[in-house]
Amino acid sequence: MKHDIHILVVDDNRGVLEALDLLLRRHFRRITLIGNPSAIMSAVAEDRPDVVLLDMNFTSAFNNGNEGLYWLDRLRTACPQLPVVLMTAFADIPLAIKGIKAGAADFIQKPWDNDRIVDILTSAASKVRKRRDVACAPVMYWGESDEMSRLREMVGKVATTDATVLVTGENGTGKELLAEEIHRQSGRAERPMLKVDMGAVSETLFESELFGHRKGAFTGAVSDRKGKLEEASGSSLFMDEIGNLPMHLQAKLLSALQNRQVTALGSNHPVSFDVRLICATNRDIDAMVAEGCFREDLLYRINTIRLHLPPLRQRKADIMVLARRFAAEFGARYRGHEMAVSDGAESRLVGHSWPGNIRELRHAVEKAVIISGSADSLVASDFDLSPVAVASGGPTTTQPAMTIEEMERRMIIEAIDACGGNLSAAAQRLGITRQTLYNKMRRYAL
Repeated sequence: MKHDIHILVVDDNRGVLEALDLLLRRHFRRITLIGNPSAIMSAVAEDRPDVVLLDMNFTSAFNNGNEGLYWLDRLRTACPQLPVVLMTAFADIPLAIKGIKAGAADFIQKPWDNDRIVDILTSAASKVRKRRDVACAPVMYWGESDEMSRLREMVGKVATTDATVLVTGENGTGKELLAEEIHRQSGRAERPMLKVDMGAVSETLFESELFGHRKGAFTGAVSDRKGKLEEASGSSLFMDEIGNLPMHLQAKLLSALQNRQVTALGSNHPVSFDVRLICATNRDIDAMVAEGCFREDLLYRINTIRLHLPPLRQRKADIMVLARRFAAEFGARYRGHEMAVSDGAESRLVGHSWPGNIRELRHAVEKAVIISGSADSLVASDFDLSPVAVASGGPTTTQPAMTIEEMERRMIIEAIDACGGNLSAAAQRLGITRQTLYNKMRRYAL
């Protein structure tokens, strides 16, 4: 039986790749092969492997294993939970030991023993399987402003407790990421945090979603199902857009939270749960209470600790910190290397009011990386920022000339044309794997 593990193999020797492909496909769910190390970061970001099997030497300007150590460092920085197993020749064993000290999970000596390589890869993956879904998840966008420094200090105090937290802030400020950070620092981090968008749960499915149901409780209930409150027991539950919950459903939620018990639809037996509750809203929830739109007793229940994420326009010191981070991230994904931000671009970014906050900034940098004519640095003309008229009563935006999807489609077409239809060469030119290129071609009907 195959292990439910995805292996990413990186080696510039086609014969080695083919041999490993034949061997590993018999034992593992999925194998991705890369001959060019510049595609590593995009493959990790898009395909989310469980283990990387990385050769120590490539035919490039690097030698003596330095390139392998370089990519090991990049992987460890971007995805510290992702295990990397090194491949090295007998004469390079001291180099492999150096790699172990640098954070590699293990090393395999060429020529390899088939059983040993399978055992090593399986063992490396098993150590992090519980965290596979968060191995490369983005960490909190803190920045360096005084506001965020104070918030970070508060999170450090709050996260280790089981206190209920209410996160407030405008759309795009990173409320879900802050909830993830609180959970990551808590004593419940061994289990994944569950999420539910309270604004997206229909009234008819509210009880089934939160409390669960038994088989036959209603038409379509073909099996028993735990609700989110019971399923998250022992972990954290993130309730996003809590302010959108109708009043009559607020009463049901309050009752469950007060009693720490739920009764599934179709059942007469209450079940206890133990969750750390983190809620979020972009609305003025205090005004909603004053207007009678939100229950005051429910607010008390979810508001033990309140954390507010200020909008990006109120913490301009963070704009370039985040912009450079995104330029490095998307540069590695689309160009195969990190990109910088020029002084001219910095002036333009800092001068923008960012009504969409961090989400808008991240989108703008991604778009700039895709369309930039520079190989190394983003310039002011790479940023197509919509004009904003704050004084007239709110942001006014114009329709962007081209979406990221449209630009990516154009880049793929241009790369394929430039490579004369050679898809392997086009994938290498784009800095992505051949399989990723196939997936994108299907997505864009190319």
